[in-house]
Amino acid sequence: MLESWGRLIYRRRWPVLVAALAAVIFSVVWGTGVFGATTSADGFATPDSESARAIEVAERALPRGEADVVVLYTDRAGRTVDDPAVRKAVTDAVAALPADRVASALTYYSTGSPQFVSADRTTTYAVLRLAGQDTAQREENYRAIRDDLTRAEGLEVKVGGTVPTTVTINEQVSEDIARAEMLSLPVLMALLVVVFGGLAAAALPLLTGMVAILGAFTVLHAIALATDLSIFAVNVATFLGLGLAIDYGLFMVARFREELRRTQTVEDALGATMATAGRTVLISGVTVAISMGGLVLFPQIFLKSMGYGGVATVVVDMIAALTLLPAALAVLGPRVNALSLRRRSAASTAEPARGGGWHRTASTVMRRPVLYAVAATALLLAIGAPFLRINWGGVDPRVLPEGTEVRVVSHTLERDFPGNATSPIDVVVQGRTDPAALAERLRQMPGVTGAAVTGQSAEVSRIAVTFDGDAQSDAARDLVERIRQMPAPPGTTIYVGGVTATVIDQLDSLADTLPQVALVVGTAIFVLLFLAFGSVVLPVKAIAVNLLSLAAAFGAVVWIFQDGNLSGLLDFTATGSIAPAMPILMLLLLFGVSMDYEVFLLSRVREQYDLTGDNTAAVAAGVQRTGAIITGAALLLMVAIGAMATSGVSFIKLIGVGMAIAIALDATVVRLILVPAAMRLLGRANWWAPGPLARLYRRYGIREEENPKQERDLIPA
Repeated sequence: MLESWGRLIYRRRWPVLVAALAAVIFSVVWGTGVFGATTSADGFATPDSESARAIEVAERALPRGEADVVVLYTDRAGRTVDDPAVRKAVTDAVAALPADRVASALTYYSTGSPQFVSADRTTTYAVLRLAGQDTAQREENYRAIRDDLTRAEGLEVKVGGTVPTTVTINEQVSEDIARAEMLSLPVLMALLVVVFGGLAAAALPLLTGMVAILGAFTVLHAIALATDLSIFAVNVATFLGLGLAIDYGLFMVARFREELRRTQTVEDALGATMATAGRTVLISGVTVAISMGGLVLFPQIFLKSMGYGGVATVVVDMIAALTLLPAALAVLGPRVNALSLRRRSAASTAEPARGGGWHRTASTVMRRPVLYAVAATALLLAIGAPFLRINWGGVDPRVLPEGTEVRVVSHTLERDFPGNATSPIDVVVQGRTDPAALAERLRQMPGVTGAAVTGQSAEVSRIAVTFDGDAQSDAARDLVERIRQMPAPPGTTIYVGGVTATVIDQLDSLADTLPQVALVVGTAIFVLLFLAFGSVVLPVKAIAVNLLSLAAAFGAVVWIFQDGNLSGLLDFTATGSIAPAMPILMLLLLFGVSMDYEVFLLSRVREQYDLTGDNTAAVAAGVQRTGAIITGAALLLMVAIGAMATSGVSFIKLIGVGMAIAIALDATVVRLILVPAAMRLLGRANWWAPGPLARLYRRYGIREEENPKQERDLIPA
């Protein structure tokens, strides 16, 4: 089927290129509108959770209670907040803010509350609640008054709070991604030239990547018109689109160059390339799309959006690799080797199946498979051991670089003011009750430092509970759980919300959803790999070894980002916790990328095994023919994704560093040691399938044609 497709592309190469150009023009004109259609980065909350219901119930009956913006005021002359000049400066500054942008403002001078005054009485703050029905409108209002907030005569002003933090993270991420692309593209181009040995061949993966990214933007723009889409979906489309395009470009171009040396015509070479490397790209693309699609099953907008972005990017990348790329190869033909810098490309797979460094490495491993398998597994488990003590936490201003204004405000509030003034536990009571009596009960609970009624209507009351310690601490989470277990007054229902409760609900939601996602994704990938290779053993082995490399990456992330090792080198502040959405994103993203390399290796191994019937020789030959390409692809992907490690936002940096580590381990320890050792130990069992499944594969397997030798090698039960 794919060989026929390749020949069709050859005959229609110019119409295909014209259609691709038209698609690019449309994507540039309309697809890039996705940047204005996405929502903010604030997508970590869990819909339908108790903390979300607390907000919904309160907002229906009461004025909003969140501290959207916190404005910190310090007199430059060192006068205290009791000085009339300071009082006038603060009240004038707050009164001058536009009423259509600011719904309400609270200060020390309007409330008399001591929580608004620092311990040395030289600093105070205002809490602003912005106008707007949703986050997007409130962010727009904040941007409109950002400059006005700093106008206070004689006062040093700093701005923080929930909305400024979200806006700052958005802006920082956008700047970081643009900078990472500027840094990585020249490096990628140079490496591609080295890997391919020529400028013409090296340009094709980048061309495919640029087209795929624009196509993904177009798909995401359409999705954003139908549902909420986080700005991070655009970010994942950028680095994943480029990374996978390079992978697929390596697979396709290297095989095409090999086939050019074997066949008589460009059409024959392209047909053979599509039947082999094209089949690999198709299987790999579907596998990665399935893995990324698992993110859509999570309720959090952040993860769901990353799933949309990942699936859109992979599918467009795959389509571009199976249409645009072969059309370009058809036009170039032997000129794909033009502008060559050396006579032989390191990415060439024309090396003999026997001999060569990769063949010797695999043969060495398979002579002592138990030793190498145990050593590789022990190494991965040792690297992954820190993951056993992971501490989950939320996203707060500490993810931003030191000195960032919203982070300075957050730190000042924690250090100099009564605890949790802007991040209390919100207790929302639905039903008629005496909120003052309930607040008194809450004050008696261990760890509570205060409980104040912050809103009351006929049917709904809200109480802000302050406590000892940080909102992300275990003590805070324990207090939330104890409040949730407290009996509600008769005829009422209590909902507990706030920052701490939101993190608890997120953890519970992820824990509930992850097994379902693992089952769906694992089953789909198992079925796909069975249809590709006709074995029930290889999919299980592939999933197992990939999970080992992922465990190692997670352990490294905990050791670095939770414990703070290498924080000076990587320029971040360790918070002592990991946001739970990040490892899940890494899990599914890396699982898909790892399967990408697994499919490429196994395709060549299966191809050799069908020719020889010798499992050991087939594995060595497969490693020889793919070792340079997998290593080159991994290096290039590490550059494309690892550039995220330069981000000033620590959770983006975490993804970049974690994925670079995982890809490096996968391309070396897993693909060159653990997989050959495991396949040598399994022997002919690698290709085993029960009788009914063997017959199913013979009928529906993803292969180009029936192969009598292949059928013979399936071992029925």
